[in-house]
Amino acid sequence: MTHLTILAFALVSFIGIATPGPTVLLALTNGSKFGIRTASYGMAGAVLSDFVLIGAVALGLGALLAASEFWFSVVKWIGVGYLTFLGIMLLRSKGTLDVVHTDVSISTLPSARLVFLKSFFVAITNPKGYLFFSAFLPQFVVPELPQFPQYLALAVTFALIDLAVMFGYAILGSRAVRLLKKQGALWLDRLCGGALLALAGSLAFYRRAST
Repeated sequence: MTHLTILAFALVSFIGIATPGPTVLLALTNGSKFGIRTASYGMAGAVLSDFVLIGAVALGLGALLAASEFWFSVVKWIGVGYLTFLGIMLLRSKGTLDVVHTDVSISTLPSARLVFLKSFFVAITNPKGYLFFSAFLPQFVVPELPQFPQYLALAVTFALIDLAVMFGYAILGSRAVRLLKKQGALWLDRLCGGALLALAGSLAFYRRAST
């Protein structure tokens, strides 16, 4: 695997990651609602999921989901249900400014574990991630060379780009909410909640490619 291969992988990965998906939207909302420090726990959960997804693909789980309608459906509907739950919670939100700009006890903020697990769970219950990596990663892996170091290099590259993009979205959310009044912050939650529901809907209609 050459540096040019890694660079090409990084470029394509950046384009895919920068397009808002569930974990990116969570970084945006966590940044606006709780600040960068709390949002960073969600980013850590998403980064861990990158390694889990790529590791699973390297071990053949992506191929299993591509071949099995049953297991594909199980993972898909768990993901649909969780995205729907998160979307509804945001739609029912009363805005983010109360948390960010008032003197509240630290106990009113979600635990680091909850924020971490929310982003992690969103990612690993999306079968599109497994299928995407199954189709995407082998194009950058040289079959004649040892597989593990190559998948590890791709996983680290992808995770670093994912972290940078999520950090940018979290900063955007944190800065945006400071410029918005209460009603504007409310509509930011509505927008992100609607986007998560739209992603849940697209996942519900997503079909395993026929073999």
